[in-house]
Amino acid sequence: MTGLVLKLGPRERVLINGAVIENGDRRSRLSVVTPNANILRLRDAIHPEEANTPVRRVCYIAQLVLSGDAEHDKARHQLLRGIEQLSQVLTDHDSRQLLARATDAVLSDQFYQCLKALRSLIPREERLMAARLS
Repeated sequence: MTGLVLKLGPRERVLINGAVIENGDRRSRLSVVTPNANILRLRDAIHPEEANTPVRRVCYIAQLVLSGDAEHDKARHQLLRGIEQLSQVLTDHDSRQLLARATDAVLSDQFYQCLKALRSLIPREERLMAARLS
């Protein structure tokens, strides 16, 4: 993630390579120059009890890699298996593109990009689940 610029709101927290960093009272910008740094905005984090749907569970695995709580190799296998399972259900063109983007990101060890692509599927999954319950 060379050259990543984080814009943080007051008191916003971010996890960088396993360390929680909290911003001060004002908005600020941080430039992350270390390549392949693992970064997760805590406001975007999925809590364990929220990983209760197929898409959220796969997102949670990617998040565990970013937080340093999962090994890359083991998580890579779980992510690819989870993405494959999602691709059997989410068959529309847009979902397929996001799943392909997530797969490419996993294969190149870009777990944040994987998480970003997968999180885009959450609203679709919510609509499908709501329609199923109706």
